[in-house]
Amino acid sequence: MGDADTGLGSGYDEALEMLYVSEQDRLLLRILRGTSDANIPFDSLCRLLRRLAFNERIRGSHHIFTKEGIEEILNLQPKGRQAKPYQVKQVRRVILKYRLGGPTDVS
Repeated sequence: MGDADTGLGSGYDEALEMLYVSEQDRLLLRILRGTSDANIPFDSLCRLLRRLAFNERIRGSHHIFTKEGIEEILNLQPKGRQAKPYQVKQVRRVILKYRLGGPTDVS
């Protein structure tokens, strides 16, 4: 497991590694799992897309995300403070299709 390997066993090492996982990494994992699409904060989803080098344009309440080499245009709109579940699903599809979120994609 690299630098965080304590030699105390894999369960302990995994727990220690989780302490080092950023909030955005945890959000990415929640999105990829697809088990809480209705509970993703809109601002956090936008922040994640910007971190993945998407360009953001805002028109009223619509946040439009584009990225060179990505065919899809993501048009997101909040529902209160949360992202709309079907839009989280669209983001997940794009992340998986283009294999985004790895170390080379994160700025």
